[in-house]
Amino acid sequence: MQTILHENLSPGRNEHSQPIGSPLANWTPRAQPPRTPMMGTRCDVVMLDPAAHFDDLWDAFQTDPSGKSWTYLFVDMPATREALRAYLDAQAKTADPLCHTLIDTSTGRAVGIASFMRIDANMGVIEVGNINYSERLKRTAVATEVMFLMMKRVFDELGYRRYEWKCDSLNHPSRKAAERYGFVYEGTFRQAVTYKGRNRDTAWFSMIDKEWPALKRAYEAWLDPANFDAQGAQRRGLADMIKEAQR
Repeated sequence: MQTILHENLSPGRNEHSQPIGSPLANWTPRAQPPRTPMMGTRCDVVMLDPAAHFDDLWDAFQTDPSGKSWTYLFVDMPATREALRAYLDAQAKTADPLCHTLIDTSTGRAVGIASFMRIDANMGVIEVGNINYSERLKRTAVATEVMFLMMKRVFDELGYRRYEWKCDSLNHPSRKAAERYGFVYEGTFRQAVTYKGRNRDTAWFSMIDKEWPALKRAYEAWLDPANFDAQGAQRRGLADMIKEAQR
């Protein structure tokens, strides 16, 4: 068999002059996310432990007795303590999704859950999902630091290439949150999922490793105590800081 050597190929072109993706000469599969805690200033993100976190989570989720925070999750709000405990027990047993409890360090209490999921260590792709922020967590700096800690694990600690956020296309608060956090909208997969007896068109968002340095600078600037007044109100918004960091 004749060996053909292709030298001096144009960047982004193969020997057939076809456009190809940029090379990843040093890429190796990444590790699975560890079960170690992610420690922050305002919050800690730790592995879900129903025995330790159940009472706090039950109390936190009762701050929204309507259950509307569960509308776009794959299960409805558990109606009883026993049902929530069974749900948390099931979540704690899986490696994917890998469910975490979100602890507000000012109170030491659990205020929500979030997961790493659809973990593809070979390709360096991972999704954040199953996010359930209680009313004690929503619209707080703690909520933003949760996302920052999880991003740091994905990009800084593990070296993944791509971090995804997906949601029901009709879930406008989730879409707005993804954009505020710096995820880029990529499109909508029509009729992608069925759940709770209904259709779901799924909106896809992502951020990638080359975007991370600018995003990290913006998060660090936003989370700086100097960005908050004596009443705890932000002086500058995260979205504005992200735009500035990306220039």
